[in-house]
Amino acid sequence: MSSEGEIKAFIARQRQLLLRERNAEIERSSLLLSNCGPKLLEQKGLALNGLGVASVNIGLGGKTLVELERPSAYHVSPIFPPHTFRNGDIARIEANVSSGSTTKKAKKLATDTTSVTNSAEGVVYKVSDTRIVISIDPSDAGSDALDLPERCRVVKLANSITYDRMDKVIDRLEKTTAPSGDNKVPADWKLTPLMEVLLAMKPLSQRTPIKDSDLTFFDPNLNESQREAIKFCLSSPEVACIHGPPGTGKTHTLVELIRQMTTQSTVTTKPLRLLVCGASNLSVDNVLERLLALPSDKDKPALKVTRIGHPARVMAHQGILDSTLEVKTTRTDQAALVKDVKQELETILGTLSGKVKGAKGKAPRGAERRKMWDEVKALRKEFRQREGGIVTSVLSESQVVLATCHSAGGRQLRNQEFDVVIIDEATQAMEAVCWIPVFKAKKLILAGDPKQLPPTVLSLNQERRMKEKAKAKPLAKGKPEAKQKNIAGKADPEPESSDKDEGGPLDSDRDTEGDTDKELEDDNEEAGNPLSNEPEGPVSTSRIKNARKEPKVELVSPKSLEVTMFERLENMYGSRIKRMLAVQYRMHKQICDFPSKTLYQSKLKSHPSVADHTLQDLVGDLSGDGNNDEEETLQHPVVFFDTSGCEYFERLDGDTDEGSRCNENEATIVKNWVTKLVDVGVEPGQIAIITPYQAQVTLLTSLLRPLYGSSLEIGTVDGMQGREKEAVIITLVRSNDKREVGFLKEKRRMNVAMTRARRHLCVIGDSSTVVHGGRYLKKWLEWLESNADVRFPEV
Repeated sequence: MSSEGEIKAFIARQRQLLLRERNAEIERSSLLLSNCGPKLLEQKGLALNGLGVASVNIGLGGKTLVELERPSAYHVSPIFPPHTFRNGDIARIEANVSSGSTTKKAKKLATDTTSVTNSAEGVVYKVSDTRIVISIDPSDAGSDALDLPERCRVVKLANSITYDRMDKVIDRLEKTTAPSGDNKVPADWKLTPLMEVLLAMKPLSQRTPIKDSDLTFFDPNLNESQREAIKFCLSSPEVACIHGPPGTGKTHTLVELIRQMTTQSTVTTKPLRLLVCGASNLSVDNVLERLLALPSDKDKPALKVTRIGHPARVMAHQGILDSTLEVKTTRTDQAALVKDVKQELETILGTLSGKVKGAKGKAPRGAERRKMWDEVKALRKEFRQREGGIVTSVLSESQVVLATCHSAGGRQLRNQEFDVVIIDEATQAMEAVCWIPVFKAKKLILAGDPKQLPPTVLSLNQERRMKEKAKAKPLAKGKPEAKQKNIAGKADPEPESSDKDEGGPLDSDRDTEGDTDKELEDDNEEAGNPLSNEPEGPVSTSRIKNARKEPKVELVSPKSLEVTMFERLENMYGSRIKRMLAVQYRMHKQICDFPSKTLYQSKLKSHPSVADHTLQDLVGDLSGDGNNDEEETLQHPVVFFDTSGCEYFERLDGDTDEGSRCNENEATIVKNWVTKLVDVGVEPGQIAIITPYQAQVTLLTSLLRPLYGSSLEIGTVDGMQGREKEAVIITLVRSNDKREVGFLKEKRRMNVAMTRARRHLCVIGDSSTVVHGGRYLKKWLEWLESNADVRFPEV
């Protein structure tokens, strides 16, 4: 068990890594903002220039919502250019900056003569193709006064709110686990058995055995591994992990688990109250959509669910929108009073902004303006008080509350407690952010796949690039030096010489390093990996003798923020804490074959419904003209275009070594193959083109968007995680004389890429370059040569 010193070291390490990550994000943002002109900043997606104020309204919590648009007087099209603004991002509204021109005279929105500001920082509340809404909290600004210019711009800033919440939860963890006489710990900050297990302060409690006769599954179509995972989670007193490889129905399993926990039965003696979180808004909305789609039962009331977060995230589905806290607060009996206060507030703000004329037909000034501003402050206070009571009432009636891990630390859930917290996509969330909801529950369920992409860590990428720059010459050929293992069992990164690759902020390019032979051997060694499902019931003596010794339970400080809570617990407790879903419902068995053998110990099997499905089944009858090429296109589940020897070299997108990479010749092959797929009957919307490099995305978009429109999906590997398409084309880009492959070496990234396809996977790459990317890529190329339809481009 962990000692007090180990716990303190663990907390100190988390704090150190978070500070490093915060500084890395601030440094990146400040460098870009200081070195880029307004046009370049907009091209990089970090700014929207030449905007005008469309409206000023009041949102949840009394926040000021400033809606901005592109005025027709200054822009040909109202549609925004490509950008990186997303809901929840921190942004600043400021005067528009343009080369060789002066900003027009400022137009006052809502000023107080004592305190005036011509810029405002807030949170992106809503984004559409033509409008962006910034939510500004007056209490954060220190003044309610805004003096926004007639022409302004929005600039993306480093997000400090998430780091503030993670710092606070680490502080709470420290005070709870090791309270000192100097610090007064609140009475509700208690050390729970869940926290003790997570920090290895006590062993896992004995699981309560569940008989098959005691549990009736709502979904009779669950496979055996899904049923086993649900029983395991229900019987675990403190914590349980569900390992869900691609296409194994992880969300489907979680929905069944939620239904079991919220329904009274022999196993669940009373309905439990759940907090369901996710690493992203998309993961939370996926769970919510499944819950809302559950069949209604006349004998039982519908499950009461509430979604906390920005409604703009879920507007595509009216049912999900209706489940958001913001919409629910408008449908209570007390909502009418709040609505009246809100309308009065917006009317006064409209007058102050000049959008609505005052009583004398002019915008108010002087004493009249100050008096109106005092009214705004008083109305805001009343609005918050009334709204706070409604929010508490709505949440108290909810059996299931859904939010991102970060949003779980918001004021709405400040005094809310739950029986169980479930975190979906836990392998994509930093450990610190997972602790935010952990403090609100007695039991924790984690779901994810540590064999897919980890959280993005900017500071780690910076360190890797610094090592590359410091390296005077390439590594000598021969046996590599032994590498120290980190907590997650991964080798320390060994940087490639002069293989820098960093695109702009629009890039999803995250440079990560390759795998050692030993690591791949560990991946293929079934006995050494805690993925096997333990059967219920007593363990026989023979099994005990043959079983591999469980790892020693100790709390080890993480090497980087890429080490998630899921991986750390797996490393600490082994198979005692996890169950793996073993049947996938997405890929043709041939597409599934390589990932299953190399990363999932050959345990990942294809369900009969998808094992042999091809594009021919999707398209239907062939043309009947005996075209063999058409038949081959539709019938082969895996195709490999090997460009070795063609000299289809990559190029850097930009003037420096820091640009992203693209490959025009590979893009041409992609274009021709898409054309062939569409010609034989595959719809563009059923095809996705993915690549590790944003520059290649930009190039492919310019080639294919005019031909097939927006239904043809083109994006980076990172953006496709959790998604699927009938046909997927992967362009690897890398082809060079130095045999450098960059972050193609990251097997988790490649695992995501090759497991997105349902019926057809086409890979385009230079085998003579890619083969030098480590043992994993070498094995993949050998597998492609043996199992794929290997083709060579016409030179």
